Amino acid sequence: MNESINQSIAILIPCYNEEHSISDTVLSFRSALPLAKIYVYDNNSTDKTFEIASKLDCIVRNEPKQGKGAVVRRMFADIDADIYILVDGDNTYDANIAPDLVNTLIQENLDMIIGARNRKSESYPKGHILGNKIFSKIISYFFNSTINDLFSGYRIMTKRFVKSLPLISNGFEIETEMTVLALQLNMPIKEIPTNYSSRKENSKSKLRTYRDGFKILSFIFFLIREQKPLLFFMTLSLLCTLFSLITGTSVIFQYLKLGTVLKISTAVFATGMGILAILFFAIALILDSISNARKELKRMNYLNIK
Repeated sequence: MNESINQSIAILIPCYNEEHSISDTVLSFRSALPLAKIYVYDNNSTDKTFEIASKLDCIVRNEPKQGKGAVVRRMFADIDADIYILVDGDNTYDANIAPDLVNTLIQENLDMIIGARNRKSESYPKGHILGNKIFSKIISYFFNSTINDLFSGYRIMTKRFVKSLPLISNGFEIETEMTVLALQLNMPIKEIPTNYSSRKENSKSKLRTYRDGFKILSFIFFLIREQKPLLFFMTLSLLCTLFSLITGTSVIFQYLKLGTVLKISTAVFATGMGILAILFFAIALILDSISNARKELKRMNYLNIK
């Protein structure tokens, strides 16, 4: 790293049961960035993670509220620095590239760099690759981006970015939320490929493919509803309109031909769908106005942080 750059750097390591990897993680980043402050936040580990980290050259704290999102929120609130490096405590991310990532962040005036993991690596589980690819495509479609590694835990960020994020997620959805908020506020971000190493044999991933995948998918739809209400509710309005037209057309023709309605239940369903279509249309317009106002406030808060 260019030593002439007068920027304070904080390396944030949230961890849970990483007694086999936390030492190597801290030492590798200490070697790569000797002037940085390293913070390890233990999330109620049941092994010796806290004890091992306490003997290393870093600041160790405990976060009692369970979940990676809760830990990251606390770290963002507690720690003050010019540049933040967020990394998992499993020693899978490449510390040697950290100085280059910091320089790129500064030189290109970015707010966040995502260290995109090498998908060809055998250490990257196939199920995680598929889920990451699908969810990244969903986010790219709705938020007009080219993000390929939505769930990367390796991120380099500015103080303005960190201190302006209104994060609410508690679990592994945190990376998704950070990315979506950055895209929604048009913050300058960039993805840079990085090496990804295997975990140690006695170290296990805390991400459960199906359970956490479902949680993340649900949270993505929540974010789309919150950040893109016009698109979300207009889609629902259109679907209800189609159902109303498909089921109601036969009822209308029947009435014109016979002068009476024989399929009462069909008529009620078509009418109900039509009413829902109108309601969703109104909700879309109202929430879009509210969303735009909130977006302006978030943007102003972002710009006011130096």
